[in-house]
Amino acid sequence: MTAATKTPRYYPAEDVKPVKPSYKVKQNPPRVRKSITPGTVVILLAGRFRGKRVVCLKALESGLLLVSGPYKINGVPLRRVNQAYVIATSTKVDVSGVDVSSITDEYFSRAKDEKKEGEEEFFMGDAPKPAVVSDQRKADQQKVDAGLLKVIAATDMLEAYLAAQFTLTSGDKPHLMKF
Repeated sequence: MTAATKTPRYYPAEDVKPVKPSYKVKQNPPRVRKSITPGTVVILLAGRFRGKRVVCLKALESGLLLVSGPYKINGVPLRRVNQAYVIATSTKVDVSGVDVSSITDEYFSRAKDEKKEGEEEFFMGDAPKPAVVSDQRKADQQKVDAGLLKVIAATDMLEAYLAAQFTLTSGDKPHLMKF
């Protein structure tokens, strides 16, 4: 018998798997429906502003859509919306004069609050702080609305169309509708 075929005296208690080298796969950016382009009027289907008609400004890197009411017309601020929750209409608005290059996904990220969550703080039960809209967001909203309102005012009946709520009644057949 040779030394190569001799069985070992020690066996590990647990099988240790060898570490395999890992690599990150670069994700391709999500595709946006071809019916949704910058300037398309879309109908929001879910969330706080469901039923509102808003203007799509651009597609963000995450695949979400950047939309705005404009806030002055129907109360919808600059928001990110998943394209699964919108209906694209055939109405288009010229948004070439609206500068939204500074607005990205990081713009919507929440500020990190340093919080010490101890036993005392947990049981104190202080009321949650109300959300406060920053001055930068208000300024950005006014800048975007100013460009949009000029274009909307130039188009006949578009302001009333954006202000109107979208609803369905019992006799409506949405699969037969042309938006």
